[in-house]
Amino acid sequence: MEWLWAIISGVVFLAVGLLVGYLYRKNVAEKKIGQAEETVVRLIEDAQKKAEAIRKETVLEAKEEVHKLRNEFDRESKDRRNELTKMERRLLSREEALDKKNEQVDRKNERLDQKLKEVDNLQNEIKALHDKEIEELEKITDLTTDQAKEILLERVEQDTRHDIAIMVRDLEIQAKDEADKKARDIISQAIQRCAVDQVAETTISVVPLPNDEMKGRIIGREGRNIRALENATGIDLIIDDTPEAVILSGFDPVRREVARIALERLIIDGRIHPARIEEMVSKAKKEVDAQIKEAGESAAFEVGIHSLHPEIIKLLGRLKFRTSYGQNVLNHSIEVAQLAGIMANELGANAKMAKRAGLLHDIGKAVTHEMEGPHAQLGADLAAKYKENADIVNAIAAHHGDVEMKTLEAVLVQSADAISAARPGARRESLDNYVKRLESLEEIANSFKGVDKSFAIQAGREVRIVVKPEDIDEPGTTLLARDIVKKIESELEYPGQIKINVIRETRVVDYAK
Repeated sequence: MEWLWAIISGVVFLAVGLLVGYLYRKNVAEKKIGQAEETVVRLIEDAQKKAEAIRKETVLEAKEEVHKLRNEFDRESKDRRNELTKMERRLLSREEALDKKNEQVDRKNERLDQKLKEVDNLQNEIKALHDKEIEELEKITDLTTDQAKEILLERVEQDTRHDIAIMVRDLEIQAKDEADKKARDIISQAIQRCAVDQVAETTISVVPLPNDEMKGRIIGREGRNIRALENATGIDLIIDDTPEAVILSGFDPVRREVARIALERLIIDGRIHPARIEEMVSKAKKEVDAQIKEAGESAAFEVGIHSLHPEIIKLLGRLKFRTSYGQNVLNHSIEVAQLAGIMANELGANAKMAKRAGLLHDIGKAVTHEMEGPHAQLGADLAAKYKENADIVNAIAAHHGDVEMKTLEAVLVQSADAISAARPGARRESLDNYVKRLESLEEIANSFKGVDKSFAIQAGREVRIVVKPEDIDEPGTTLLARDIVKKIESELEYPGQIKINVIRETRVVDYAK
């Protein structure tokens, strides 16, 4: 029983201990909760006080800022109003000044109108008095105004002619005494110091052959090779009994040179057929173009002329293949430049300008077969186009006396041209006319639509015309030939008859790959 009471007592004491511990902890917890609540209340009150203080401070700052901005706005508005007021005052003052000026101008216009009317009245009065005086003079002299003018002019002319004749006679005597000897000396020195050989060009070139069998290969089957070469170059090939030689005949030396080079290359290559012929002709044209450029540069270097336009260099080079009355035009131009430069040095003129004008004086002959007009004017236009000096242009245009010479250098160029032009005479002149007639034939043929290219061959007895097959059909070739014949008959004079040969060829090329 004791152990039972002991257990019960233990349980009771345990329960009492737990109850006492619970009550103590509850009391402590309630105290801490109360303290925490007080702390929270105090913090909330402090926060509210701070927030209220911040709010009041912010409101004050905002009011101050608004007040400050309002003051600035009022100040700026006041300044702008002042500026606007000033501008209005200035505008008003300007308007008033303009009104005053307008009034002054109106008054001046009125005075001018009045003066103009007075001037008109005075002019009418003067005219009336003049007419009246003329009538009185006519009554007194029994002469009309025109008759009196004629008599007066006749007397003045007679007196002037007499005085001029005396002056001219004295000047001529003086000029002859002083100038004849000087001119002879200058010209003789120029000719002596400049001696250029002149070789008369022909209208044919001879191409040597390795053997007579090559003639048959050049002709080709049914003549296709020779036709292809003639069509591509515009040069007539003459294959006759001349041993181991083929003659190329044509008035255009550039085409003849292209044909010569192409034929020589074909003979060396050995492959002669239409396609190869076209290829060689194309290469020969490029080679001749290079020769033309080189010839122009060499001529300029020989004379000592620099800074020429590249196109003028090419035109100079083309003169290598042009002849005039038996002279090679490029050699003639070089000679004229040297003669003009020598005479300019002797006379104290501008030698560089004289040389430049002398070298370019016949530049128009490079395009006479392409453009209408005298070669002097064509050359002057080309020089002006490529920005040559105005004095150079005048010297070129005036070297045949077509326009007035403005400088001493122009006179020297004309003199040098005359010195250099020691030409064979009428025979060469007929050759020049013959070349012009052939060029006219080609120009007429090229003037028709659909013509690709044309060549005057057989000394002008035949014109070979290649047309564009896409522009002209087979029946159209007949009409074209008839139209060309009519135009040649109406515009040209020629001996015998001219054969018009129109060629239309459709060529198809494809490649096997």
